[in-house]
Amino acid sequence: MYRFLLTPRWWGINVFVLLAIPFCVLMGSWQLDRFESRMDTHRDATEQVTTEENGPARPLAELLPVDKATSGEQATVSGRYADQFLVPDRTVDDVQGSYVMTLLRTDTGQALPVVRGWLPGTADAARAPAPPSGEVTVTGTLQASETPGSNGVVALSGLPAGQTGAISAASLVNLVPYDVYDAWITLGEGDSGMRAVPATAAADTGLDLKAFQNLGYTGEWFVFAGFVVFMWFRLLRREVDFVRDARMGLVPEGQEGQEGQQEGPEGLEHPQDPDATPEAERKDPAAAAGAPGV
Repeated sequence: MYRFLLTPRWWGINVFVLLAIPFCVLMGSWQLDRFESRMDTHRDATEQVTTEENGPARPLAELLPVDKATSGEQATVSGRYADQFLVPDRTVDDVQGSYVMTLLRTDTGQALPVVRGWLPGTADAARAPAPPSGEVTVTGTLQASETPGSNGVVALSGLPAGQTGAISAASLVNLVPYDVYDAWITLGEGDSGMRAVPATAAADTGLDLKAFQNLGYTGEWFVFAGFVVFMWFRLLRREVDFVRDARMGLVPEGQEGQEGQQEGPEGLEHPQDPDATPEAERKDPAAAAGAPGV
């Protein structure tokens, strides 16, 4: 009954199944490994930010450019405060407010965005404390430039003068006449009585949408593997049922050739019985013999 498994059609089906199942399992395992790697990176980055907030400060020049290794480290830099901006719609402990960011002009001519603190409520420049005058040295946690969609940053447009939607060189380049570092720092203690802004882990180190996409793809690949197995058994059962029906003469008229040749006990076609007598001959032997009409 199962000799149809040796036909070219079923050889192709079996080879496909034997290749598809390991491939799906391999891809699912790879996606699961990616998810676990992101979890480990998120845990390490969080621990790094917590640990290095209390670590020794290093000159800013030694930490640039900002990457996953230097993000969260303590940086120190000297200069003079210049332009000040508010960054609206920022949440601290589930309370809406604004960051107070002031650009620190260094000896290189470039400016470093320094988040001096956070104010609750609607962004209002009149409420923001003025920065200290003269030469200052600040120490804070180094952060990479923000991009919309990372760490809760939302792209904002049409903001009034004195406000910016993101802390980055790209968003500030058209607001000030000097170059801006592609980084920023947040002070460990809020300036002028403001609340300090907590540092965050570097981008691509958290349990973001990409991480949960990896987890979802893991499930999809294993579902695909199960589906391949299910379809193989379904096709096998359908073929077995057809062969059994063919032996019992239950194949509907016109379907004899649709599922392949009808197979006998040894997988061969049913031979024509030479002793079989057509039904018309059994009913009217004379008509079958060609007797002349009356």
